[in-house]
Amino acid sequence: MDVRRFRADLYGLATRACKGDEHEVRSKVFAIADMLVGLYRKNLVKINHSALELVCARGLIKQGYDVKVEHMLNRTLVCDVMGTRDDGSLIVEIETGFIPPEAALEPSNYARARIASKIARYSPFAGRFALGTTRSYVLDVPYFFVKPPSDRSRAEAVQIKALTDVRYNKPPIQIEEFIRARLDSIFLIDVDTASTKQLDPTVYFETVSNLMDLHRALGLNPKRRPHELGFKLEEPAS
Repeated sequence: MDVRRFRADLYGLATRACKGDEHEVRSKVFAIADMLVGLYRKNLVKINHSALELVCARGLIKQGYDVKVEHMLNRTLVCDVMGTRDDGSLIVEIETGFIPPEAALEPSNYARARIASKIARYSPFAGRFALGTTRSYVLDVPYFFVKPPSDRSRAEAVQIKALTDVRYNKPPIQIEEFIRARLDSIFLIDVDTASTKQLDPTVYFETVSNLMDLHRALGLNPKRRPHELGFKLEEPAS
């Protein structure tokens, strides 16, 4: 564990991110960096995720939020970034696309289940909930969560639950939790430029669908053919 290197990296990123910012913003961003250094000493965070949290936190601070990172919500849930201000609270959960070895043969299902479980578990703890990700990763958000809760069917929620129950069942997420869950924003976090961009989930979903030629179907049935799962594959040349 190289604490000095970790601190130097985060301080360097904070300095670059806050170039031109007011003193109050800089002070709060460096306080976040110090908090992450303390967590690194306890072997609770890593530099790649901490860098994303720092850049995201700086973006929220500039929007007037009081920000905490690695904030405990209850005895089992810790959110990545929590912001509060007069008009309410916001949680940002950051996804980098990591796939563990045990999910190597079903990476897409794992990613969708992870995203679905995060939206359902974390969104009740704040007035607004967002997913954050890098510009180099595409979030495979089920369209179910892009729709308002009033437009979601119980049958769709049952499919989502079946997907998440494979790995996220301690405790299992209930059908009603999926139906009530909210996804208010997508944050694109660019560590290279130390900047963030906030998108409406519908805009993000439509943009990703157009770029990746994804269908709007949920694509949750593992027995479906590839094009039914959301990917249009070219026919082999004869």
